[in-house]
Amino acid sequence: MIHKLKYKDREHVISCYLPEGFAPEKSAVAELYQMTALEETLARLAAAAGFFQGGRQQIERIILTPDFHKGAGIPIGTVMMTKGFAVPQAMGNDINCGMRFYTTDLSEEKIEEKLPELTGRIRRIFFEGGRQIPMTGRQRQALFRYGLEGLLETCHDGQQRGLWRYYQPRIQERWLNRTVFRGSLKVEDTEGLEEFIGSYEQLTYDDQIGTIGGGNHFLEVQRVAEIYDGQTANAWNLKKGDVGVMIHTGSLMIGHHSGLLNRRIGQVSYPSGLAHPDNKIYPISEADTAAWNRFWSACANAANFGFANRLFLGFMIQDVFTGVLGQCHMELLYDAPHNYIWKKQLDGETHYIHRKGACCAGGCEEMEGTEFAYYGEPVMIPGSMGSFSYLLRGLGNPDALWSASHGAGRKKSRGDAIKGNEEAFRRFMERFHIITPIDPTRSDLRGRADIMRKWEESIKAEAPYAYKDIDQVIAVHTDHQMAALVARPEPIFTVKA
Repeated sequence: MIHKLKYKDREHVISCYLPEGFAPEKSAVAELYQMTALEETLARLAAAAGFFQGGRQQIERIILTPDFHKGAGIPIGTVMMTKGFAVPQAMGNDINCGMRFYTTDLSEEKIEEKLPELTGRIRRIFFEGGRQIPMTGRQRQALFRYGLEGLLETCHDGQQRGLWRYYQPRIQERWLNRTVFRGSLKVEDTEGLEEFIGSYEQLTYDDQIGTIGGGNHFLEVQRVAEIYDGQTANAWNLKKGDVGVMIHTGSLMIGHHSGLLNRRIGQVSYPSGLAHPDNKIYPISEADTAAWNRFWSACANAANFGFANRLFLGFMIQDVFTGVLGQCHMELLYDAPHNYIWKKQLDGETHYIHRKGACCAGGCEEMEGTEFAYYGEPVMIPGSMGSFSYLLRGLGNPDALWSASHGAGRKKSRGDAIKGNEEAFRRFMERFHIITPIDPTRSDLRGRADIMRKWEESIKAEAPYAYKDIDQVIAVHTDHQMAALVARPEPIFTVKA
C-alpha cells in the first residue's frame, strides 16, 4: 500500500489506501504531484528572514484514502499532517462539509405508503421557500463566533417560530457531545460577515441556512439493511429494519467566503520580493500571529455555520415527517466534518491534520471521555446516490492518520458521467426514488426539453456508475484496520438539489 511518488528531484513516500487493482485517475495524480511542490515553497520561506521563527516547518506525512480522486488544487481524499503551518486549500472551500446521522422511530412501511405526500412536502420545505428559519443578528453572530453553543445561548430569540419549535435546549446540549468539536469552534472575529449577520434584534430570514447544496450533497432517508457488530449497533441504537436519516452538506457560500479570505491571507502574508509558488498554494505560518489568528477565525466561522446548517436540515425533515406521519422521534448518532484541519498533540508538539474529503476515525483512545470511548468514533461513509452506505467505528490507526474515506469516490468526471450509458441511467431511475427541485411528472414540463435535459444531466452526474464500488472501498478500511463495520443502511429515498 506504500507508493513512492517522485516530484522533480525529490521522492515523497505517501501511503495510498486504494482498492485492489484500482489505478487512480491521472489528473488526480498530477494534482497530487503539483501539491507536493509545497515543499519548495517551504524551503523558500525558511530562507526568508523572519517568516518562520523557532521550530521546523514541514510536511510530516501524507496519506490517500480509498476514495481518492481529483479535486481543485489538492485531490479529494488527501490527508496531510504538517508542523508549524497550515494550508487553506488542504481542506477546500466547503469548510466543514460533513455528515450527520439520526436514528428514528419511524417505520419503512409508513414512509412508503405516504411517499407521494412526503415528496410534495419535501419539495415545498427544501426547495420552494418553506424552510421558516428566522434568526436575529445576535443569533447569527453567536453562531459564527461560538457555534452550536452560541445557538444554545440565544435560541429564545427564535420565539418558537418556524423550525425553532423543534429546538429543545436540553436535547441540543446533550447532542453537543455527539458532535466533533462540540460543534463549537470559539473565536471573536466575523470578518466580512457583517452584512449577512444583519440587524442585532430583528428576526429575519436568509437563503443559506437549511440548504443541502449541489454536487454530491444530499439528505437520504435509509433503512438499516444489515448489522455487522451487534454490540456497537445496540449501543448506537441501531437495529435491523430501523429507519435513519443521513445528511451530507457543508458551509455553502459562507465556506466559499472563508476559503477565499484564507487564500488572500496567505497571499498577503507571503514575503514581498519572494517568488510566488507556481501551484498557488500558500502556507500560513503559526509564527505570523496576525495572519494565523485571522485564518483560524475564518475557518471557525464557516465550520460553525456548517454544523448549524446540518442541524436545521434535520429539523426540516422532522417537520416533513411530523406533518405527514405524525409525531416522530429523531436521535442524533454523530456529526463530523470531512473538510477541516484538526490540531493533534504528538510527543508534546502540535501537528495539524488537514482532511479534504476524509473522515476522522478515532479509536477508543482518541474518544476517551466521550460516550464512544468503548467502541471508537462513528464513521459515516455514503455510497453514491441510490447505493448502500456504511456506518463503521474508527480504529484510530496512526498509519492512516486516524482517517477514513468520506464516500465512494468518483471514477468518472461529471462531464463523462453525463455522457454515460442511457440504459444504466434508466434502470437506476426505475429503482430509486430521488426528490429534486424539479418534478419530472409535472404536465407543464412535458414540452420543456431544455429543462428536462438539464435535470437529467444533474442526476447522471451523481449516478452510481460515476463512482467506485462502495463495497471495495469499505473492504480497504477493514483490511487495513482503519475502521470496523457496524451497519449497512440502504436508501428509501434521496433528496438532492
